[in-house]
Amino acid sequence: MRIGFIGLGAMGKGMATNLVKSVNQLVVYDINIAVVNELKELGAEVAKSPKDLAEKVDVIMTSLPNSQIVQMTMLGENGVLEGAKPGSVIVDFSSITPKTIQHIAREANKKDIEVLDAPVSGGQIGAEKGTLTIMVGGKEEVLNKILPLLNCVGTSIKHVGDVGAGDTIKLVNNLLLGVNMAAVSEALTLGVKAGLKPEILYDVISQSSGNSYALKAKYEKFIAKGNFEPGFMIDLQYKDLQLAIDTAKDLQFPLLIGNLAQQLYEIARAEGNGNKDISAIINTFENWGQVKVREREAE
Repeated sequence: MRIGFIGLGAMGKGMATNLVKSVNQLVVYDINIAVVNELKELGAEVAKSPKDLAEKVDVIMTSLPNSQIVQMTMLGENGVLEGAKPGSVIVDFSSITPKTIQHIAREANKKDIEVLDAPVSGGQIGAEKGTLTIMVGGKEEVLNKILPLLNCVGTSIKHVGDVGAGDTIKLVNNLLLGVNMAAVSEALTLGVKAGLKPEILYDVISQSSGNSYALKAKYEKFIAKGNFEPGFMIDLQYKDLQLAIDTAKDLQFPLLIGNLAQQLYEIARAEGNGNKDISAIINTFENWGQVKVREREAE
């Protein structure tokens, strides 16, 4: 079974690197020639286009920035579906709207090609270490067929439903992350503005009902040190909130808190923090409160 990988960005590069070390044959494609050459040096074969790659392999994996690029890569000129053989399997690791991957799956099924949407959680470090959580939508028997390949890039593989379910659960998860991070930032800034030490706020809240992943993951390593190098960028969180907003509109469901959270991240982007970790949204609240949420140096 030959494997192809399209999209060698921050996530895709790490995943493809783990695959090329684990499978006998990996074919790669990306518009970034430098990163393609890095994979070539590790033993990967280089394709000329998504179509060329699809013609050479049995399983096509993709990790791309957004819905539009995924759709163009799959359905456009020289795209995957122009080259993929009947019986092939497409595994899309991108975070896109459920309706996009469902549309691609319908087109692929006309050519007897199976599609799994398999967005990931765990960030760039998880991609590099091969420890990602992968949320898979699609036929369970197709997942079982390619499960050994997914085990090369992730340690927790979860089948969550039909095609589109993976992207749905990912956008719901990241909606919660974005909202929680904004709430943590607002609450900590309020506490410091009221005269509390941030380290005391963290100590108490992290053991109380206000605790959350956002607080645990982002306070000590990021906020307390004033270190906002990603991590998970504000630009990406903004994009993921847009996926949730778009999906809610399709379902005619009012997304009140999600829309407000996205506006807060938009302010953070306008302030120049788009390429910083999502915890940098606290800078916006700090500006409003005219305080800094930082642990004091030991006296």
